[in-house]
Amino acid sequence: MKNVWMKNMSLAVAAAVMMGAGSVEVYAAPAETGTAMSKAAVADMVELIDVAGKQRMLSQRIAKDYLYAGEKVAVSKAKKQMKASMEEMVKIHKRLVDSINDPEIQNLLAFVQLSIEDFKSTANEPYSLDNAQLIIDLSESMLEGSQYVVNSLKDKVKVKESAIVGKAGKQRMLAQRIAKYYIAYQAGIKDKNTVDQMKAAVKAFSEAHKALMANPKNTPEINRKLHDIDRLWKIVYKFYLNIEKGGLPLIVFNTTDDITKKMNQITAMYVDLYK
Repeated sequence: MKNVWMKNMSLAVAAAVMMGAGSVEVYAAPAETGTAMSKAAVADMVELIDVAGKQRMLSQRIAKDYLYAGEKVAVSKAKKQMKASMEEMVKIHKRLVDSINDPEIQNLLAFVQLSIEDFKSTANEPYSLDNAQLIIDLSESMLEGSQYVVNSLKDKVKVKESAIVGKAGKQRMLAQRIAKYYIAYQAGIKDKNTVDQMKAAVKAFSEAHKALMANPKNTPEINRKLHDIDRLWKIVYKFYLNIEKGGLPLIVFNTTDDITKKMNQITAMYVDLYK
């Protein structure tokens, strides 16, 4: 029954995406008289993009934590992190529902609510490979829906600020996605898709990292933190790509969490640039 529901939800999300981003009306950032938004309105919208972007990361982190706890690796930390992530996801979802009044986005957020509820119930069920696959599928639908919201908000702003915040925020998600697929492979989900998704996430992170480091508007503090990540990334990405060999789940857990934390700080700095 859950698998049928998942397929229906994915179709609904895909249908919403195919309708196009359209115009997003946001209570936090109403359009000003004329064609341009005020600086304050842009700042509010950019901040909302950051908030919506966090849902992408949380969708991957919750699935990762479920798998880590189920595989008896970093159990205490994974369970604590999963609980906190679920609470944050619910809080952010409420803010998005309260802030966005575009009918298409609201409809999508209603489906996301169902996914959150299923996330909760699955995460509380005894660990099994079937449940692990289900929670991975749920995380993919959550990611798809959250990315659609982010893209819609960026289309509303149509300024470079939103693109940088969206790119930096996506790095948080990619780090958790890497850990999710790494532990999924070790758990026994050893199909080609698991390996392909892992390698695609590593490639996407590398490309976006280079783009962020080349951003001319970076402050010295942003550059310093990006260089901190760069030094770590040049070493650990090789561990991630060695997914089929495995054997380093704790290193993957801790380094991807470290990268996510640093990218969260950097994303907040980008948001502050436009306030």
